[in-house]
Amino acid sequence: MSEAAAETAGASRFGAGDPFTLGVEEELFLVDPVTGDQINASTAVIERLGPLDGRVERELHACQVELITDVCRTASEAVGTLGGLRRSVIATGAGLLGTGTHPAAAEGEAEITDKERYERIRELLGDAVATPVSGLHVHVGMPDAETAIHAFNGLRRHLPLLQALGANSPFRHCRDTGLASAREVTTRGWPRSGVPRAMRDFEDFCATSALLARAADVPDYTWFWWKLRPHPRLGTVEIRALDAQTSLDDLAGLVALVHCLARHESEHDRGGGPPGELLDEGVFRAARYGVAARLPDAEGRLRPVADLLEDALAVSRGHARELDCADELESLRGLVQRGGGAGRQRGIHAIGGMGTLLRETTALTAAGAVS
Repeated sequence: MSEAAAETAGASRFGAGDPFTLGVEEELFLVDPVTGDQINASTAVIERLGPLDGRVERELHACQVELITDVCRTASEAVGTLGGLRRSVIATGAGLLGTGTHPAAAEGEAEITDKERYERIRELLGDAVATPVSGLHVHVGMPDAETAIHAFNGLRRHLPLLQALGANSPFRHCRDTGLASAREVTTRGWPRSGVPRAMRDFEDFCATSALLARAADVPDYTWFWWKLRPHPRLGTVEIRALDAQTSLDDLAGLVALVHCLARHESEHDRGGGPPGELLDEGVFRAARYGVAARLPDAEGRLRPVADLLEDALAVSRGHARELDCADELESLRGLVQRGGGAGRQRGIHAIGGMGTLLRETTALTAAGAVS
């Protein structure tokens, strides 16, 4: 094992905490609380915050903040913490917008945050980061490194379904993109942002990470924006494929599903899973059509999202009691029936136009945070 790979392995915290706990991070746009217009105010917001249960951090762009839970036991606990963090940010006077892309902001309006890491990202990626994107990241704690790799490999097969359920960014630069997730298509311009291959074992992940980091001229795997990655420093497997959510109820259902699927896949070693080409096709179809998509199964047959969700719920219910998330899981059927986040945005826009979309989405993002 190379020195860099050994360093990644040596920093591993798998098993340092209780297994199958949760941590959730949501990136949200800072906006005018009345109009929903994007504002570059993250530094001012952070300076005005008081003591918090969890953390609020600046993000790559100054028009965003990241809300971060502490270690949680259940999806309900994590979402309750995020609701409290939303309240704290709103109390500073800023509004919040929970979408994968800001629907109306012009390209180039977002300033890069004054931080060494973010300046380096801009240097490496150039105009690929001109349009900010906001995601939902779900961490599931793993008892050991090899279990983490089992979960990582198994979760790959669920990425298209998860991305379809979470699609919440049909508008970008004041126009309907024809996509359910413009965030997904925007991030396709970033390096190291797709579906990673399956790993043979933890040593394979460490060696691959060291090689890729050297080739990309970046410090380590935390500069990989894969849709899914082991995170040895935190002792977790992390799903990064989901758009930020407007509704905390939708967010709770998605977190619960990730939690259960990670638990399930940690116990089922089914080899490498679907090839990357098949998963990439599925991810794009999910971004294009959202919950209305027909996605390829392991044999390449196209199946409706609603059917694939039923399959995922069937394997998840066995863990729902242990993880205390049965109600949150069942709410996902309603998300599909309503057309998902993208359908909600298009419905509002069809009646009231862009101004109404911005105002109502800002209000809906705050609604779950009101005590």
